[in-house]
Amino acid sequence: MHIDYYASLNSPWTHLGAARIEALAAQHGASLRIHPVDFGTIFAASGGLPLPKRSPQRQAYRLQELARWREALGIPITIQPRHFPHDELPAAACVIAVRETMGDAPAIRLAHRVLKALWEEEKNPAEPSTLAALITEAGLDAGQVMALGADPRWLERRAADTRAALERGVFGAPSYVIGEDIFWGQDRLDFVARRLARG
Repeated sequence: MHIDYYASLNSPWTHLGAARIEALAAQHGASLRIHPVDFGTIFAASGGLPLPKRSPQRQAYRLQELARWREALGIPITIQPRHFPHDELPAAACVIAVRETMGDAPAIRLAHRVLKALWEEEKNPAEPSTLAALITEAGLDAGQVMALGADPRWLERRAADTRAALERGVFGAPSYVIGEDIFWGQDRLDFVARRLARG
């Protein structure tokens, strides 16, 4: 079995589901491939709105939900972190470069380290020195990965991955896709588990 994992490196919901999607994939022997796609483009094409353009009611409800999920999952996220949203392009390029040259597991490890830095540690992953430190903490060579990530082909690959996500019906982050089945949101991970259990 295989899970395509469409993630935003700015999304608290991606962060809240990070450890659980890894655990589910391992439990069921499924491969897991991360795609840190451009959700700005996806929203524009699918009718979604970026956070600042949503109504005040929706923005307020989002904060309530984040607090509820923080308590329910025991994940100590900061509800309104200082560096949200950060420019995720440098980190996304590095994640894709790692995925394509070193494998899925280290790419996922790096993406999840970036999310934890943003949502739990008040760090700015867009700062080169911070990103380099996060790469090191993910067990990778910071100089090598930063140099790889600077290659413009990875942003071209991100654009291609984004187009592919739209063609598959993805419209929000995180999305977990197993065959033709799309599961949007970390609150759908119970359904992901059921789908994996069916084989």
